[in-house]
Amino acid sequence: MEARFVEPVRLVGARAVLAPLTPGDEDAIGRAAADGRLWELWYTSVPPPERTHAWIEAALEMRERHGAMPFAVRDAVTGEVVGSTRYFNVDAANRRLEIGHTWYAKRAQRTAINTECKLMLLGHAFETLGCIAVEFRTHWFNFASRAAIARLGAKQDGVLRNHQLLADGSRRDTVVFSIVDGEWPAVKRHLQHRLVR
Repeated sequence: MEARFVEPVRLVGARAVLAPLTPGDEDAIGRAAADGRLWELWYTSVPPPERTHAWIEAALEMRERHGAMPFAVRDAVTGEVVGSTRYFNVDAANRRLEIGHTWYAKRAQRTAINTECKLMLLGHAFETLGCIAVEFRTHWFNFASRAAIARLGAKQDGVLRNHQLLADGSRRDTVVFSIVDGEWPAVKRHLQHRLVR
């Protein structure tokens, strides 16, 4: 079998551990999402308790069919699952991918966990996979996410109008950001500096 562009990998930092998502993470993912009742944020796709199993199955299906890599995010100190993120929209031929489907339990929001996760994910993408660009996308109305992506050092590429039809029938305008390989050294220094502040 031909190797995939993105193979399962465990990324370990001082504050966070990114481990490949498995069906065994279902209860822990449910507990993390319940911290802040994150499924109530209408502009995100965090699973409610009764949909956690289906959400994990869909994430793993994306892995099998489209080469994505979903992760459970663990607090490196406590070992608890505090969220999820993934590589997806993988374009191996053009050495590009997207980092997204990211969410954190309320207790982990606005902590160094997200910064370290992005540092590890971007480092692996640029330094191991040889990506030439990494994208981030978010809902126009997810102002916190847009600000967080900009704080990473990503630049806004544009807005895709009426980009997606959501489950409730509404239409999503998607804000697209990216970091390109030539920017990575400066972005890396920026994220490392944020972690030691």
